[in-house]
Amino acid sequence: MPERRTVALVTLGCARNEVDSEELAGRLEADGWQLVEDAADADVAVVNTCGFVEAAKKDSVDALLEANDLKDHGRTQAVVAVGCMAERYGKELAEALPEADGVLGFDDYADISDRLRTILSGGIHAAHTPRDRRKLLPISPAERQESAASVALPGHGPADLPEGVAPASGPRAPLRRRLDGSPVASVKLASGCDRRCSFCAIPSFRGSFVSRRPADVLNETRWLAGQGVKEIMLVSENNTSYGKDLGDIRLLESLLPELAGVDGIERVRVSYLQPAEMRPGLIDVLTSTPKVAPYFDLSFQHSAPGVLRAMRRFGDTDRFLELLDTIRTKAPEAGVRSNFIVGFPGESESDLAELERFLNGARLDAIGVFGYSDEEGTEAATYGDKLDEDVVAERLAHISRLAEELVSQRAEERVGESVHVLVESLDGEDGVHGRAAHQAPETDGQVLLTSGGGLGVGRMVEAKVVGTEGVDLVAEPVTGSQACSEEAGR
Repeated sequence: MPERRTVALVTLGCARNEVDSEELAGRLEADGWQLVEDAADADVAVVNTCGFVEAAKKDSVDALLEANDLKDHGRTQAVVAVGCMAERYGKELAEALPEADGVLGFDDYADISDRLRTILSGGIHAAHTPRDRRKLLPISPAERQESAASVALPGHGPADLPEGVAPASGPRAPLRRRLDGSPVASVKLASGCDRRCSFCAIPSFRGSFVSRRPADVLNETRWLAGQGVKEIMLVSENNTSYGKDLGDIRLLESLLPELAGVDGIERVRVSYLQPAEMRPGLIDVLTSTPKVAPYFDLSFQHSAPGVLRAMRRFGDTDRFLELLDTIRTKAPEAGVRSNFIVGFPGESESDLAELERFLNGARLDAIGVFGYSDEEGTEAATYGDKLDEDVVAERLAHISRLAEELVSQRAEERVGESVHVLVESLDGEDGVHGRAAHQAPETDGQVLLTSGGGLGVGRMVEAKVVGTEGVDLVAEPVTGSQACSEEAGR
């Protein structure tokens, strides 16, 4: 019997990319490939790239070059680029980076096994010519679902799958194989985006917004629960638009309680919410549904009206603060995070002061700050009135310092609160770490439990916050809490 070919997936970028990698892993395993963790142990290393901003692109190129170095002194025979950067640049990336033995776009995902075999055998699969993927589907969301079956949508794979690989859950149920043993997993609600933010190129290479059907999302969640997952995080480019192409913009409000009711799931988290699209019913469900985290990942980006209009976005400081007040009136413990761009073309000193006013009043749990830089193919790249790079850098440093101070203050406000912590790691001397409801994976800090006797990864523990370390919390498990008692009895 011939030795099975081995493949390693190296994932960069966001949680959506992580889901895409697990889809690719499922396809490859179903076709006989052996998955390995270390690229040095693989015949082919598949690098799932990010193409969002310059820093992410550089990280992707560095990862491809690092994997290529393995060909000189390891088992690795080929390095293949997939993901957003590969989709966005195609032939251009292949020409600029000859170290990559293949550059595959989204249209290649369904045939990923054949593509890799061709490359390993010395054949050439021509890199694609990039195209605006927004033009592949009808402009009207109501007309997209039928047409979407003929368009490659990562995370929306077919249902004719081998038993045990992924759930047979109807049209476009994803073929998926978990790549780690984490008790947390992301689930795609949709792909693409219909918004036209002037600084963002994502819609051009991810395409128009297409929702997954609720049955697919539910059945995938059930399968993940069977794999030991305790928390799911719903991801897409814009979760507040979910259902608009299925005839019901309020579909998320009815789906969330069903997901929370899946046996084995302890927490459901929703990410990527647009402030301008928040509605009272969605806020009610997010703040009152058992097992749904009162967590609001709101994409504010700025708060000065003039800057927001130049970004093709809506809102202002007072409206954003009113939204946060509405949320906290319903759930005082709610977690809120956001990202901001400083140094946008035309941003004045008074605009920056307005952003500071918002940040000082918002009491955010986590803040990401980015300095503006031109992104190829975006409307903002054509704007005049650009700020000098040193001015952008100065503003970035200033707002970043303020953000660090503010999130530390917000963490201190939580001292004395009771939190439910999902245990994620047992680090010996470093203690037991997990996350509370207001903390998303990797971006929002964590909780250090002061004692962890009898606890295991994947357990939900009630604890009282007794201290802070910057944005992180220190918490003491509540003696006799149900979660602790259940684990101690095992």
